Amino acid sequence: QVQLLESGGGLVQPGGSLRLSCAASGFSLDDYVIGWFRQAPGKQREGVSCIGGRDGNTYYTDSVKGRFTISRDNTKNTLYLQMNSLKPEDTAVYYCAALRGGVAPVLFCLDSGFAHDYWGQGTQVTVSS
Repeated sequence: QVQLLESGGGLVQPGGSLRLSCAASGFSLDDYVIGWFRQAPGKQREGVSCIGGRDGNTYYTDSVKGRFTISRDNTKNTLYLQMNSLKPEDTAVYYCAALRGGVAPVLFCLDSGFAHDYWGQGTQVTVSS
């Protein structure tokens, strides 16, 4: 079965940390640009961070720079998002997505992932005291 499966979401206090994982099955992430997207209630979906397939170039939206770190382990066919210094405004459903080919990570993220080959089911992240 071809799918992306996110995990690692939850409830955390402001200033806390979470690590999201996105495991791919049924296909190899090697040739895909992949990324994390989020959507909060009443807001548009936005690209949080994306990473290239072969070159590993990364992109972060301004609001998470210095706090979030994206990484990929192609041997485990898994994408990660380490989220530190979490803020209430980070509360959203987080999705991972993949697009085959050499699209630059910045373009994949700025497109909010509307062009994609695979999309996960999402994991809820809630930052609240």
